[in-house]
Amino acid sequence: MAATFFDRRSCTLGEGPLWHPERGQLFWFDILGRQLLSREGDTALEWSFDEYVSAAGWVDRDTLLVASQTSLMRFDIPSGAHEVIAPLEADNAVTRSNDGRADPQGGFWIGTMGINAEPGAGAIYRYYKGAVERIFADITVSNAICFAPDGRHAYYADTPTLQIMVQPLDAEGWPDGAPEVFVDLNEAGLKPDGAVVDSQGALWNAQWGAGRVARYLPDGTLDQVIEVPGLHSTCPAFGGEDLRTLYVTSASAGLIPLIPPRARPLLPRLRLPDRPNTGLCWPD
Repeated sequence: MAATFFDRRSCTLGEGPLWHPERGQLFWFDILGRQLLSREGDTALEWSFDEYVSAAGWVDRDTLLVASQTSLMRFDIPSGAHEVIAPLEADNAVTRSNDGRADPQGGFWIGTMGINAEPGAGAIYRYYKGAVERIFADITVSNAICFAPDGRHAYYADTPTLQIMVQPLDAEGWPDGAPEVFVDLNEAGLKPDGAVVDSQGALWNAQWGAGRVARYLPDGTLDQVIEVPGLHSTCPAFGGEDLRTLYVTSASAGLIPLIPPRARPLLPRLRLPDRPNTGLCWPD
């Protein structure tokens, strides 16, 4: 399975790929570049912000919910206008937003972290029915936020622990009981970054510094590994009309100026074979 390049713009910290099914359009972020990026055919699009932006969910055809350093914002795609709908650690100058994703119940989970990865500075929150509630505290690097197809389990990672956790959820999408270890990567020394779940309930995890995306079955068993261009692979997302195209963001942060071709931080895409594991798209 070979990757092709969807976009060759280099990102210092590419993250948060989101397929908008009503527009047939992919959006993603360069967090450290403070930009939201996209494409319409051959036209490259970008919107700049005055603070870090990192993750989004789609609300309707023309509207995204965007997570920033200090807030959750309503973002109008045609005009680029945005307005704050809820603060997010706005009084904490140490942190910024990081990984986030909409859940099947219409909520939005968003993780924060220290701008300099200060230990335990971040948290994971859920925005639901107009309110932001903290779910997990003492998070260093929030990542891998995604959800089982039936909405009864959430996944997340605090990257330095080298573990992906699974959290049971109640019918409204709130934590129900204690989280457990879903995948332990300590023996392999792999760093879990962003993740997404397919329609079969398998979790696809980008692994920082390894240039790969790994698929884990619902019981945590490793199913397959796909190598991708970009040594620092950061987050996968399903897209395309049939949700069988896997997009993967990557980052140049921490790479030396002269890097081998495989390490170059670009946005690849892979076409998955005809099998029932397609992506899932939930509106926020």
